[in-house]
Amino acid sequence: MDRIYDLAIIGGGVNGCGIARDAVGRGNTVFLCEMNDLASGTSSWSSKLVHGGLRYLEYYEFRLVREALIERETLWQIAPHIIRPLRFILPHHSGLRPAWLLRLGLFLYDHIGGRNLLPATRSVDLAHDALGKALIPNRYSRGFEYSDCFVDDARLVVLSARDAADRGAEIRTRTRATEIRQVDGIWHVTVEDTASGARDTIKARALVNAGGPWVEQVLASGAGVNARAKVRLVQGSHIVVKKLYEHDRAYTFQNADGRIIFVIPYQDDFTLIGTTDRDYDGDPAKVKASEEEIKYLCASASEYLAKPITPDDVVWTYSGVRPLYDDGASEAKAATRDYVFELDTPGGVPLLSIYGGKITTYRRLAEEALERLSPYLRSSKAKEGWTGKSPLPGGDMDVSAVAALSAEMIRNYPFLAQPHANRLAHAYGTRATKLLGNAKSAADLGRDFGATLTESEVRYLMANEWAQTAEDVVWRRSKLGLRMSASEIAALDEWMAANRVSGERPLREAGGRT
Repeated sequence: MDRIYDLAIIGGGVNGCGIARDAVGRGNTVFLCEMNDLASGTSSWSSKLVHGGLRYLEYYEFRLVREALIERETLWQIAPHIIRPLRFILPHHSGLRPAWLLRLGLFLYDHIGGRNLLPATRSVDLAHDALGKALIPNRYSRGFEYSDCFVDDARLVVLSARDAADRGAEIRTRTRATEIRQVDGIWHVTVEDTASGARDTIKARALVNAGGPWVEQVLASGAGVNARAKVRLVQGSHIVVKKLYEHDRAYTFQNADGRIIFVIPYQDDFTLIGTTDRDYDGDPAKVKASEEEIKYLCASASEYLAKPITPDDVVWTYSGVRPLYDDGASEAKAATRDYVFELDTPGGVPLLSIYGGKITTYRRLAEEALERLSPYLRSSKAKEGWTGKSPLPGGDMDVSAVAALSAEMIRNYPFLAQPHANRLAHAYGTRATKLLGNAKSAADLGRDFGATLTESEVRYLMANEWAQTAEDVVWRRSKLGLRMSASEIAALDEWMAANRVSGERPLREAGGRT
């Protein structure tokens, strides 16, 4: 008998995977397809922050900011291995936003979101505090320090998918939805394996379009929907340079054009700087940081930093396209970051399309999406709100336990160097031992691909996290591409191709297919 899923989801970014996780946890049968790798689009090219969005207060988006502030601590508690607190220094710049306005904004930031665990805002004397040493001498004397969180965005997506699969969802990567149509009150989704070209038809009672920048293309695949909402594609680019300073704080810099940029300690030895905001009208798959954007970020950071940054200092760039809801804002920076749903029921069959959204609010977006679909799902209220209490894979520990986990790994695997143990603890949490197994020496972990990446870890990622190429491993499951040479990455790609099981999709069986 052909299976009919309760819910089919198109798009394996943070929104799609978040909805899959929540829906299957409520007792629904779920299918998700992603045309590339998980988090290969917008979701892996963020500023790596779980934050309230301080600047959104200027656009009176109080509901969005409040929801995001509440979510900071919720997400930190369910994924303490990939999310950590991060303190930001906001220097006061005379001639831009006045100090009283910054104080007011930060007061709201501290109090409208139910902050319980993160420390409050404080004033900083940048002329005398060590935190001011990275800045241009004698220019900035006053500043504020406030709290947000850092997140490994791509791992947040993959772990959400992993948890959904563990609970019975079927997750298919490298699988493109080529046509959607209705037959007798059921959605029929034709999907194509992008490697083999093999086609299959999936049937579902409800359909979610979480295509991100491709949301309108999905609707054009035969859904029979004349969408009212429109997507606004906004490009955001980032640069990475060698470590700029020794302390662990990030900076929020105001620009004369009204934008802000973040300067964030990154991957121990680097500094991340971003982001830009500009409208984009090309192919989202081909977006890349332009020379103009790189110069803009270098110049903006150099307005504050004692050591100027030039494009020659940049070791890596990345760029993503945000699929924002087109609210008619005149400037990209002013376009809403809130999420908007469009629920269509052609022929009485539900299709929910998602516009906008932020990494920070993905879990609440999923809850609201399922609320919208509740009249059409067999299981919609059972276990409602469960995703804010149940840890993501590897996150079943206290928020302060990551360092202790790293120390425990070194006791149990004394051949591990401290940086290696730290990386594994922050990437896999309590599941790190699954890839280390019964290893008694470094040799037991198999081939060393460079930068602490071993055969044991790669095999784990292929078997458990849908990794199929070196790019999946070194730029999304990790950021080891910053440390590995081109020849090392090529050798890894060759090894993965040779060791991939022909014709198999990782995790189809583990994903609970029946």
